Amino acid sequence: MTCSARLANSHFGEWEIYIIIEGHADDWPVHSFGRTSPTPTLAERAAALAGLGYEAADGAAWEWMEMENDDTDAVEFRGSFEVRPLGETS
Repeated sequence: MTCSARLANSHFGEWEIYIIIEGHADDWPVHSFGRTSPTPTLAERAAALAGLGYEAADGAAWEWMEMENDDTDAVEFRGSFEVRPLGETS
């Protein structure tokens, strides 16, 4: 079973990675990197995912979206990545 991991800036401006699973967003596994920059490295993201009990799905690659914030004219970036529970095979 694969699901999506997202890397984004929280509403506090700090980078966080979370796993989108069934249920309410408050129940999704999340890891905060505790900083606004630099963007977490691939190794940091992999370690955070492992800490949440997930790993990259076969053939997964980060995809990035650019989103405008109409209130501030700022641009935000969000990364998306397919993951699976640790040890699960496809």
